[in-house]
Amino acid sequence: MAEEEKEEIKSFKDLGLCDELVEACDSLGWNTPTKIQVEAIPHALGGKDLIGLAQTGSGKTGAFALPILHALLESHSKQGYKSAPVFFALVLSPTRELAIQIAEQFEALGSGINLKCAVLVGGVDIMQQQIALGKRPHIIVGTPGRLVDHLTNTKGFSLRMLKYLVLDEADRLLNEDFEKALDDILNVIPRDRHTYLFSATMTKKVKKLQRACLRNPVKIEAASKYSTVDTLKQQYRFIPAKYKDCYLVYILTEMSGCTSMVFTRTCDATRLLAFILRNLNIRAIPISGQMTQAKRLGALNKFKSGECNVLVCTDVASRGLDIPSVDMVINYDIPTNSKDYIHRVGRTARAGRSGVAISLVNQYELEWYLQIEKLIGKKLPEYPAQEEEVLQYLESVTEAKRLSQMKLKEIGGTKKRRGGDDEDEDIERYLGVKGKSSKKVKRK
Repeated sequence: MAEEEKEEIKSFKDLGLCDELVEACDSLGWNTPTKIQVEAIPHALGGKDLIGLAQTGSGKTGAFALPILHALLESHSKQGYKSAPVFFALVLSPTRELAIQIAEQFEALGSGINLKCAVLVGGVDIMQQQIALGKRPHIIVGTPGRLVDHLTNTKGFSLRMLKYLVLDEADRLLNEDFEKALDDILNVIPRDRHTYLFSATMTKKVKKLQRACLRNPVKIEAASKYSTVDTLKQQYRFIPAKYKDCYLVYILTEMSGCTSMVFTRTCDATRLLAFILRNLNIRAIPISGQMTQAKRLGALNKFKSGECNVLVCTDVASRGLDIPSVDMVINYDIPTNSKDYIHRVGRTARAGRSGVAISLVNQYELEWYLQIEKLIGKKLPEYPAQEEEVLQYLESVTEAKRLSQMKLKEIGGTKKRRGGDDEDEDIERYLGVKGKSSKKVKRK
């Protein structure tokens, strides 16, 4: 019977949402709720705390944003707009980009109801954020560290009246980087609140947090414990470490019409690889935690707009970024934590579209790769490529790498002579990341 009832739910109206939100969903092109939305929204509207386990790209943000906006509208109608509650909901996210994206989705859904939203993240002027808080927003989206800064230093800002707390990508929020900040936040918000905890993966720490701050939660699994979507074609290629750059260039050239994300382990590697690829006329751009927030968003926008079709990134970009048109993910470095694989490949094949994920495994990474196969419970097919064809690129790739290393060394030396932070400016000018003075470099 329960199955039949779920089958009958075809629209957001059937989930019990108010007309304004149903219209907002229509205007965003959300015609049918996703599985996590169908399962989560009725419980949330019924006042329950939630634990949502869902694949990346499954519509998690809508699953918590819609019930919060529904409750906000209800309190509007009871109290009148003038006395509508401020600081009504707080959404915590592990990365700046994800926080900005969540806020954009709240603003899009609330555009017809004068919703006010503030984003509190690092790397952005704190004074501007204090001004935004002075406007008394309904929704606050932020990273834990910057939120604690405001709770400590921003006069008149308190979360004593908070009604909703959302922890998005909870498994990442619970690592050592955020643990103290999260404790500080939980100590100053009301116990009498609704709490929604969302994660793509369930870890021991998530279970511990569930016991600490949720009241009789409803657990919703719109995915098996660790899973990837059915529309994702996953492959691997076992290769010698010395030929990895060559295989990367071969795959990107073969799939030159695609938008691709290439994942590396370190910030330095993103930079070097982007240099190499651009020397070979591949439109690549890097994004990593070392870049300022403005530069990261600039790089992301160039990728979203299609100006660059290859984004070379660290795991900072693997969580929650909804770039709808990613056709392919390449794991240039195999992640040491196999759960990160789920999040990386979740960048493609989103919302029912198809996608490809290729993992380049060298002799030193085999153990990590086997852990991934164990986690997802399947053996992946090999990516088909003739080694002779791939090695035709060896000479040009080796030369591009030599030039790139020289350029990086030269930029590093310039920084030492000048002092200050000019290295990043030079690199971003060379790579075409946001910066007014950047000029196109002629390739020899």
